[in-house]
Amino acid sequence: MQNDTRIIRELAREFIAAAREPRNAERRTLHTAVNDLRMIRPVVLIDEIPWEQMNIGGVLDCKCEDPFFRAYEWNMRAQLFKYRTFPADMYLKPVIGVGKVVRSTGNGLGVKEEILKSGHKTNIVSHAYADQLPDEASLEKIKLPVVTYDEAATRANWNKLGEAIGDIIPVKITGIGFSYIATWDEIPRYHGPEQCLIDLADRPEFMHKMIRKLTDVKLAEIAQYEELGLYDDENDNLHCTASLVSDLPGKVGEKVTRKNVWGRGMSQIFGSVSRDMHDEFDIQYMLETIGTFGLSYYGCCEPLHNKVDIIEKLPNLRKLGCTPWADADMMAEIVGKRYVMSVKPNPALVATPKLDGDVLRRELRKYLDACKRNGCSCDITLKDISTVAHRPENLIEWEKIAMEMAMDW
Repeated sequence: MQNDTRIIRELAREFIAAAREPRNAERRTLHTAVNDLRMIRPVVLIDEIPWEQMNIGGVLDCKCEDPFFRAYEWNMRAQLFKYRTFPADMYLKPVIGVGKVVRSTGNGLGVKEEILKSGHKTNIVSHAYADQLPDEASLEKIKLPVVTYDEAATRANWNKLGEAIGDIIPVKITGIGFSYIATWDEIPRYHGPEQCLIDLADRPEFMHKMIRKLTDVKLAEIAQYEELGLYDDENDNLHCTASLVSDLPGKVGEKVTRKNVWGRGMSQIFGSVSRDMHDEFDIQYMLETIGTFGLSYYGCCEPLHNKVDIIEKLPNLRKLGCTPWADADMMAEIVGKRYVMSVKPNPALVATPKLDGDVLRRELRKYLDACKRNGCSCDITLKDISTVAHRPENLIEWEKIAMEMAMDW
């Protein structure tokens, strides 16, 4: 235990020194300006990294024996590695968060799957999902969750970490920073993706009953988060992008509510359905969930360039995802100065033995020019990185090129 404490204290000193560097405050300003729709320049981030391919010289090797300390050791090592190697516009906060211990009874379903194929030396796998919801009777399996907050366990974790490093870096209890609503990403795991698409056409009423019940699950969860005081309005992460913004409402009284945080929504399987079907089966239900938060961010890998008008039925919409499969020119023209265009460049460009800088520049130029012509605020996030062909240099080069282009805005 003494050795664990020594290791974690050394890392905490490194971390707080890096977090106090002026560039962190500068980058926070840039992210806030983007989300406020008054962009200074585009911001660039890299996330969802294949860490198993990143361990240059053993810098990510964890040495703590206690699993509790080992988790915080890993987090600090990974953040410092990224900050020093391919930081783009990431920033470090001069604090270590201890998450509230939250438990849920769940929705009554568990994923039943078969792993068909695993990636070589990666954590990426292909799945075949068993259909657990074949008929209306099976929908009775879906139950409303009961959420509980274990304050005693949270305090114990906070005390344990605080006693180890609290004199070096502030240790703070953190809550839930935003609600992630991706019900149509969950349903294919319970019903099978092919069957979902067939039944949306052949059994629409059945699929309405399914999404209704699972939306009620989300609504019950959100209400309990509010009642238990689990939301955290000081969080600044929003699923691979920053949530820093100036116009979220301030909390009234002690409890943070959904109005003080972001809602994050998506329906990736709906990249394969019509506008009307997307609206009917997702957006109308999203109005009840993420549409009730302070601000909302919608979209992930589904192309939305021809669906902006249905997405903007969300009254609090602030940010829209733009994938490699979207028409960037069309989307930027429609989005204009009204929303943030959250650009997701193609991660396949770093999955090669050598990154082709000319191809990357052409791809990024397409997005940057479209945003510039139309006055869009935008962030650029390289994510969903399955592999870098075991060459961390690809991410280093990607970051260098992307930052040069963003700085030349």
